[in-house]
Amino acid sequence: MKSAVETLNPTRVRLTVEVPFEELKPSLDAAYKKINQQVTVPGFRKGKIPSKVIDQRFGRAAVLEEAVNDALPRFYTQAVDEGKIEVLGQPDITDIEGVEKIADGGDLKFTAEVDIRPEITLPDFAEIEVEVDPIVVEDADIDKSLEQLRERFSSVKDVERAAAAGDIVVVDLEAKVDGEVPEDGTASGVSYEIGSGRLLDGIDEAVTGLSAGESKTFETELKGGTQAGKSSEVTVTVTAVQEKELPALDDEFAQLASEFDTLDELRADSRKRLERMKEFDQATQAQERVLDALLAKIEIEYPAKLLKDEIETRRHNLEHHQLEPAGLTLETYLASQDKSVEDFEKETEEQAKKGIKTQFVLDEIVGKEEIGVDQQELTDHLIRRAAGSGMTPDQFAQQIVQGNQVPLLVGEVARGKALAAVVEAATVKDTNGEVIDFDEDETDESGETVAAEAAAEETAADEAAETTEA
Repeated sequence: MKSAVETLNPTRVRLTVEVPFEELKPSLDAAYKKINQQVTVPGFRKGKIPSKVIDQRFGRAAVLEEAVNDALPRFYTQAVDEGKIEVLGQPDITDIEGVEKIADGGDLKFTAEVDIRPEITLPDFAEIEVEVDPIVVEDADIDKSLEQLRERFSSVKDVERAAAAGDIVVVDLEAKVDGEVPEDGTASGVSYEIGSGRLLDGIDEAVTGLSAGESKTFETELKGGTQAGKSSEVTVTVTAVQEKELPALDDEFAQLASEFDTLDELRADSRKRLERMKEFDQATQAQERVLDALLAKIEIEYPAKLLKDEIETRRHNLEHHQLEPAGLTLETYLASQDKSVEDFEKETEEQAKKGIKTQFVLDEIVGKEEIGVDQQELTDHLIRRAAGSGMTPDQFAQQIVQGNQVPLLVGEVARGKALAAVVEAATVKDTNGEVIDFDEDETDESGETVAAEAAAEETAADEAAETTEA
């Protein structure tokens, strides 16, 4: 076999392949064998039909076409390997010259055009410098954390008075659009905390001051259902007003809500937990800003077909996996976000480009630095991903294996390690001017690994999440 590579542009090549007739014999033998198992000829046992009889009964051209279809992928792959080409996606195979010439013992010739990874020149990572927020835990942060804990142990009681901020109201709702109540325009027995902002815009003002049995009508934009995004006249009727009762913040509460005996011990533990959370947030912020700084230093060409497919994938995922389950269309979603179709398309293209660029750049680092992934790293990443998906590690692992997605998971870990390596080489300072050292091997006193590399994996995975795997 002979092959030649022609560069069409920085992200696309054309392969010209020529295969001598004698190298097609395995494919011809396979074609006769396949046809032998599929057809029946009187006087011959299935699978024992002579080649000449197959040619006579079904035509030599049918055999040659089957042989060419079998041979093309094999010789295309061989040409890619010989040319040391890092291809993306499936090739467009054209100009096949084969069946007629092969019939006379001629060569098989074909051309294939395919996208390739662009060449990437990596910058000096030590030149990257970013700024992040410092780790600061104020007494007010601890107070807020303890208040949230108190909320979890709160109880409610009915009160005979007008509703006020912070109360729980049980309400019935009726929405009218253009004077008509749609099928999903009513709801009964809805429990709502005034001031939480979890229902409809304007409902806080409407129910404040109402007692059980009283109603009020207000104008608002519906957030979900068949009429999402439309202006509606909503009538809210309060059926009950409830007051929250919070437990006293004392040693007894500490014993009720935790493993600690005193409130001081609970406060100290809350401080440690908040510090760990802020450490993770700081690490994540550093990964994101280092990644952005890294990408800004690199210019790449985007493979046209890959970019088109990525844009379509992101749009499909938004419409069918996020909006449809919420009862929204793209049009109503864009209206609620005050975006035009042009704005959306531009934003989607920018996101697609960043996802592709992130994957290309981090994969380049993986290759240059010869970054590998061991079983423990893969297992740790799988456990984190399972937690984020709401599955058990066993369920998530089974889904990954059944979907042949183990290489994707390995790629995520490798890219995370690549990004962590860039962060380690870069200079990261907080806004106070203090240099931050993210030591991925550092552990806290409980033995938990500090989350720098985990944050890097998460950041790298998020940025390249929807990118079509090359």
